[in-house]
Amino acid sequence: MSHKQANNAIRCRVDSCEYHCDDQQYCSLSSIQVEPCANCHSGKASDESMCASYKCK
Repeated sequence: MSHKQANNAIRCRVDSCEYHCDDQQYCSLSSIQVEPCANCHSGKASDESMCASYKCK
């Protein structure tokens, strides 16, 4: 098991992501790609975008 380095510029609470730092609320990637969700125009941030860098553990 490799030790992940927390990137304190990218906050993350998605525990199921491979890049989530388990003991912290940060991502271990140096950068992420944020993409729009398909066919959603609600205006709510939680509906409009997603982390395209997500990888399931």
